[in-house]
Amino acid sequence: MLKMDACSVLVLVDYQGRLMPAIHGAPAVVEAAVVLADAARALGIRIVGTEQNPDGLGRNDEAVRRRCDVTLSKMHFDACSDGLAELLTEGRAPGDRPEVVIAGCEAHVCLMQTALGLLERGFRTWVVETACGSRRAADKQAAMQRLREAGATVVSDEMVLFEWVRHCRHPQFKAVLDLVKRRGG
Repeated sequence: MLKMDACSVLVLVDYQGRLMPAIHGAPAVVEAAVVLADAARALGIRIVGTEQNPDGLGRNDEAVRRRCDVTLSKMHFDACSDGLAELLTEGRAPGDRPEVVIAGCEAHVCLMQTALGLLERGFRTWVVETACGSRRAADKQAAMQRLREAGATVVSDEMVLFEWVRHCRHPQFKAVLDLVKRRGG
């Protein structure tokens, strides 16, 4: 089960303006990322964004970007190679790593390499399949399979939301439920 609050961090990888029009199912992918971010914000969970070569690919979709507490510009496909792991442990005791809930684009490139980098560095990593996208659906599917085999837990956005709150008496349960209902099917 996922831990919440200071034990989790949400990482949103490369939902960039010039990339998203080419992503299969992009509107649903961005919507899932926004729901995750809104729930994280309601629960006090830190949100970190990444942008691959923003001078070339542009900034993240504004709906995603404005929800991030910090955005890491990067040139490597694996954001850990540009300081993500250190950013996630900043201000924590040595060896204290948050559980990472991660989603993004392209699933088979930057998202996958970043998740693999986190796993290599000892982070418990939850990949939110419903908030990930690639240009081709087959590439996303292959990435999810590879990440499962590497030790990541592949989940849906609703699985994450309800594991974060754990029960219907959580103070933010209604806010999270409203996000799910607002989104619809």
